[in-house]
Amino acid sequence: QVQLVESGGGLVQPGGSLRLSCVASGSVVSVDSMDWYRQAPGKERELVAATSYTYYADSVKGRFTVSRDNAKNTVYLQMNSLKPEDTAVYYCRARVRAYSIAWSHYWGQGTQVTVSS
Repeated sequence: QVQLVESGGGLVQPGGSLRLSCVASGSVVSVDSMDWYRQAPGKERELVAATSYTYYADSVKGRFTVSRDNAKNTVYLQMNSLKPEDTAVYYCRARVRAYSIAWSHYWGQGTQVTVSS
């Protein structure tokens, strides 16, 4: 089994910063892509940042930075200059090869980010 666990969400004032983390654990043999998505109330889930290729959503360019620690099977999302419209549940998605399981995509449970004064 493979688990993706996000952490680091919370309530922050506009202009503030948060750092999200996502760790892949369990029967992990290798991790390919690790990306961040978000879903705001009433909206579709959208890709925010990808690590397998350079991608940031236009709405977060210059404010968010994605990075990885491959030795720890961890991806981070540094979010600066947060705006109320960044409020959403943030999800990690990873392509993982596990023991006795072919390459598959997995989702984390999500972490809530609320930007409000």
